[in-house]
Amino acid sequence: MRIAQLANFYGPRSGGLRTALHHLGAGYAARGHEVVLVVPGRRRADELLPDGVRRITLPAPRLPGTGGYRAVDPWRVKALLDDLRPDRLEVSDRLTLRGMGHWARERAIPSVVISHERLDRLLEQFLLPTRPAERVADWANARMAAAYDTVVCTTGFAKQEFDRIGVHNVAQVPLGVDLHTFTPTRHDRSLRHELAQGAEALLVHCGRLSPEKHVERSVDTAAALHASGTRTRLVVVGDGPRRDALERRARGLPVTFLGHVARRDDVADLLASADVSLAPGPHETFGLAALEALASGTPVVVSARSALGEIVRPGCGAAVEDHAPAFADAVRGLLDTAEPARRGAARTRAEDYPWRAAVDGMLAALAVT
Repeated sequence: MRIAQLANFYGPRSGGLRTALHHLGAGYAARGHEVVLVVPGRRRADELLPDGVRRITLPAPRLPGTGGYRAVDPWRVKALLDDLRPDRLEVSDRLTLRGMGHWARERAIPSVVISHERLDRLLEQFLLPTRPAERVADWANARMAAAYDTVVCTTGFAKQEFDRIGVHNVAQVPLGVDLHTFTPTRHDRSLRHELAQGAEALLVHCGRLSPEKHVERSVDTAAALHASGTRTRLVVVGDGPRRDALERRARGLPVTFLGHVARRDDVADLLASADVSLAPGPHETFGLAALEALASGTPVVVSARSALGEIVRPGCGAAVEDHAPAFADAVRGLLDTAEPARRGAARTRAEDYPWRAAVDGMLAALAVT
């Protein structure tokens, strides 16, 4: 079958979405399907990726305030799809491409939309109090679910806002992690020594530096540990619109900002060489960066309000309340655990999430046999 994947918030520096699209597309291609990924960019391009996926880039303007993301005009996407004539449609954008479900239904093409974020939580953070945010999200989610054959949620946390309004065409399909690239065997003592700069423990925060990720909590955790005399250094991997503010907040603290690290192997080396990873975002609907840390043998401290509370179990990390003292206490508890035990538990938990299982689940949701 010809499967078209659509995404707007995709770019050279995008994280989990880009990773998920590439692994799912490669998995479909490996099963013998023709996969076409349609994304925005500076100029038009049509290329065959090494994993067998055809990627078509459509020219699109930058979206102000997003740190470089672009969005293609939906009419241009529809015109391209009319030429491609896909057998299945997979959409990873519930906002700027929300009309694609109707396009597919008019042509009797089975369609799936992946809910990569909790709309009610985003509205609550940026615009509205809790109850109005839920009402707006309920209205939007009901319309979206009615437009597609299937809504895919990656966790129970992501699925909650659809359960609240009784949507029945929802499938829960966890994403996966690259267990070959992210592995404890990449642990590099010399790299750890270089990054720690004399500290006894190395912490890492890996992800986009945007408001919804709450990176300031990782910085404040470093501050709390420093104030208590725990000799740690935090390394922040990633870039985004909050970087300048975060660097000001971290001034005088044992915090290093590495910026965007392009090579996945370099990210894997860094994650495997750290002692603890921090994932404080309370709105994460899956948390690929945290799962990559676990696969690397590095335990994680996460927000108990996010989907990562479903993934992180005692031994491989901790899910805590959304304030720096709780994160700092959890970090100290993990550091007090024998290193082989905590690293082994982290890797074991990550092995429950192979990409093979995610591909199986998505093909089932797409009604592909």
